[in-house]
Amino acid sequence: MSTFVSAREVMVSGATGYVAGWLIKRLLEDGHHVHAAVRDPTNEQKLAHLNALQSDLPGTITYFASDLLTEGSYAEAMAGCEIVFHTASPFSLTVKDAQRELVEPAKLGTRNVLEQAKRTLSVKRVVVTSSYVAVFGDNADFLAGDKEFFNEDDWNTTSSLTHQPYSFSKTEAEKEAWKIARTQDQWQLVTVNPAFIMGPGISPYATSESFNFMKQLANGTFKSGIPNFGVGLVDVREVAEAHLCAGFTPKAEGRYIISAANSSFPEIAQILRDRFGNALPFPKGTAPKWLIWLIGPMIDKTLSRKVLARNIGYPVKIDNSKSIRELGITYRPVQETLTEMFQQLIDEGVVVPS
Repeated sequence: MSTFVSAREVMVSGATGYVAGWLIKRLLEDGHHVHAAVRDPTNEQKLAHLNALQSDLPGTITYFASDLLTEGSYAEAMAGCEIVFHTASPFSLTVKDAQRELVEPAKLGTRNVLEQAKRTLSVKRVVVTSSYVAVFGDNADFLAGDKEFFNEDDWNTTSSLTHQPYSFSKTEAEKEAWKIARTQDQWQLVTVNPAFIMGPGISPYATSESFNFMKQLANGTFKSGIPNFGVGLVDVREVAEAHLCAGFTPKAEGRYIISAANSSFPEIAQILRDRFGNALPFPKGTAPKWLIWLIGPMIDKTLSRKVLARNIGYPVKIDNSKSIRELGITYRPVQETLTEMFQQLIDEGVVVPS
């Protein structure tokens, strides 16, 4: 295997995404030539934040048209690259057919990128963005085993097409990646499994469930009380750094959970209220579990009573020590992550304090 330190050309799929933006920034800072795989290389508005990075940093970007669900679509983008960062993934929480809309696209996208890597002789390492939901399905899972904390040896065994289908799709996609990796010995696979990703975006117009959640905290959605939902939190900049280290650290191998802290929705709300005061209708208390269980499915159809029963009131207990020990990740305080993210929303006029 190569030591990767001299790699100059790398491919990033889903290059306009939330995580990919910070990853590309780091790659450009280190002087690499980024093959940015995007849906439409002619969409200047979508690429403006990446072009702005390129003008200030030593690295360079070349854009390539690629479709996650089309076989062979990444051939041109991947040509000559030693490292492939596969960050693109279909994402939707509201689906009618989980198999057709979530699982099959997630597996097919993984298959198309990794099978192309098998056909591209320059590739020596593939880094895939997975998720910590491929490690566990529900917060209640932490009580089911004999371990206090879950780590990279654990897999989600409780999600299915009918219960937590998004988590199931991420699990199936990562399993597909490891299955393909075992069919060859040309390149090494490393997966990055981030917790709930927060923090400012390279693009102020970045879209993700993280930004939607922050807007809900500010618009009064949870004014009467927020569910006591345990969650792991991590800064998007640490997630990007983890990808970089997973790609360029010779001894990096296997899976890496990337999580700064075992937190909760009420703690997030408290941090923002402490920093931004009463100018916005942040939740001031925790909603009773019985009330959320009763009305949750009526407000949000993705929240089944089983999901609520198995997650509200249960803490997340994730072990991040492998990422610190092997990748050298230093996690910033979640207070910094959350306040900088929310300040960006204020600065861009997305959130307007009274």
